[in-house]
Amino acid sequence: MGGHEGERTKGVRESGHGGFVRFPLSRSRCTSFFLLAVLLPELTLWRHVLKCGGRVAWVRITPPARADRYRPAMDSVRAVLIDIDGVLTVSWKPLPGAVEALREIREAGLAVALVTNTTSRTRASIAGALAQAGFPVTAQDILTAPAVTAAYVAEHFPGARCALLNSGDIGEDLGDVDVIDAGDTGTVPDVVIVGGAGPEFDYVALNRAFGHLQRGARLVAMHRNLYWRTDDGLQLDAGAFLAGLEKAARTEAVVTGKPSRAFFASALARLGAGADEAVMVGDDVESDVLAAQAAGVTGVLVRTGKYLPQTHRDASGTPDHVIDSFAELPALLRAWSAEQ
Repeated sequence: MGGHEGERTKGVRESGHGGFVRFPLSRSRCTSFFLLAVLLPELTLWRHVLKCGGRVAWVRITPPARADRYRPAMDSVRAVLIDIDGVLTVSWKPLPGAVEALREIREAGLAVALVTNTTSRTRASIAGALAQAGFPVTAQDILTAPAVTAAYVAEHFPGARCALLNSGDIGEDLGDVDVIDAGDTGTVPDVVIVGGAGPEFDYVALNRAFGHLQRGARLVAMHRNLYWRTDDGLQLDAGAFLAGLEKAARTEAVVTGKPSRAFFASALARLGAGADEAVMVGDDVESDVLAAQAAGVTGVLVRTGKYLPQTHRDASGTPDHVIDSFAELPALLRAWSAEQ
């Protein structure tokens, strides 16, 4: 931090992660204060000592995201919700220690749901790829944005004709949803469904969707993800295109996957667990972690996949917990148990 930071932050500077406070402190007490901040962050609420010397310490204050449930006990955790891409795998290759960590969680008797916005594969295909990589999962463990979208459309737009803009074959998970053939330019859809981005998101397809929206079709999106990580780095996702469609058509999409609260509620209902008994692990600080926390679930952010330090710093809230990778989750759960 530059030497003038303190002058720019006199008093409290509010931000998504707390504010800076000018804290009078004698030089002789500086070291003791620093140790207290490091050893007892959850009690003192001090997170980072930014400048310490002379008679002033500049301190960033970050209260816990939810002080009433800051650290649940292992005994109180009954269910673990886990994002797949970027948490367990990247380009469907397992991340180091992820297979072993999931096995340990299973052996501990915790209920598991893999909750994903992946729209390029069906639940069966995802389960097959994960099982082949060594993960102890079946299709019944997986909840996808396409499956939740199908349920939403069936409930809110029964019998609707739907235009689907998506990369990948997800017909099996869409069930009885009446999807218009991509080459059918004569049928006017009642609903435009936006899935995951790919080569299919060209000008012709986007402009056609824009035209449907202008004529009154409703807009349903499986997610708002801006990007995801592959072996080739970050790749643009549907959220970037969705924002343009909404702006141009002057409408707002109903989002059925993460970060929808209903998506998390559906996952918890499948596991028979309450929000206060569950943990959500993800690499997307907004759609995975903070969205789960808004639904009452304890959030754990991993520094893998699409995780970026800048995105973490600029997030709209503070994750309950941050770990380097999913491989560290069993140890975190054991630490919570030991504290009780």
